[in-house]
Amino acid sequence: MPRATTGKVHHKRREKILKDVKGFYGARKNLYRTAKDARRKKLQNSYEGRRLKKRDFRALWILRINAAARLCGISYSKLIGGLKKADILIDRKMLAELAIKDLNAFKAIVDKVTKKAA
Repeated sequence: MPRATTGKVHHKRREKILKDVKGFYGARKNLYRTAKDARRKKLQNSYEGRRLKKRDFRALWILRINAAARLCGISYSKLIGGLKKADILIDRKMLAELAIKDLNAFKAIVDKVTKKAA
């Protein structure tokens, strides 16, 4: 018995995949078999991209904190170590925001850390 390729389910699946690859270049948007491969690759890359985004943002926050910490006369590693010893629970994202938007608040945190370390 030959394989059915013209049924309602098959047609809907085909339309769904072609809708997903709308805007792709060349045959990747027109031909079903090529579109399937392009869509699979797209989903794979987007999955990986969501993980890479977290890594990139953490690196950016660390750069910003380090730059602000050096302006305040302390290294990044001593600042983070001091925060843990002083039981100051603030994550890198918030520290980076403070470093950019409110340097006085960041300096106050650094002062607490240096007092606790001394």
